Amino acid sequence: MRLLFKRRLMEGVEDSEGLLLERARKFDEAALASIYDRYHLIVYRYLYRQVGDVDTARDLAAEVFHRLLVALHTGKGPRNHLVAWLYRTAHNALVDYYRRQQHRRHLPLEEEIVADGNTPVEAAEHHLQLIQLRGALQRLSPNQQQVIALKFLEDLSNEQVALIMGKSVGAIKSLQHRALSTLQRQMGLCDAKDENT
Repeated sequence: MRLLFKRRLMEGVEDSEGLLLERARKFDEAALASIYDRYHLIVYRYLYRQVGDVDTARDLAAEVFHRLLVALHTGKGPRNHLVAWLYRTAHNALVDYYRRQQHRRHLPLEEEIVADGNTPVEAAEHHLQLIQLRGALQRLSPNQQQVIALKFLEDLSNEQVALIMGKSVGAIKSLQHRALSTLQRQMGLCDAKDENT
């Protein structure tokens, strides 16, 4: 039932996105403002989770919406699936940013994973697990990092992730499986018999 409701909700969003994009291509200020108001926070949160810096995430989000305006102006903007287009553009802005920075990205997790323990020992153990997880995430390929971020931090479906990354659903499932297997191995969560296969 929840999946059916979510699917119908997404269909309604896609319909309203199409109308909004049609108006935005004509540079209707209300439509452009509505797009920004609806999606700025989503884009910003995604970028912040990738870079872990408020100012950088704000700059990159501004770049994404600038690219949208340029694309609409040149007639190359999205015709549908606006959210997927924004995520893909955000990903491309991240790639450009990291090329300029010459270092690999990381996934900041402090705000996503809250310590369950109340004692100092439990808090310290949790902190060490976060450090280990961050290191394991950084060793994933950029595509695997993006799949993990979109699936588990942004809570998107395989279909949405595939659209954003320009890959098939099967490729997304494969990337996710390999990423999770790698994380399990690196975190020491595999059984001894699993490691031998």
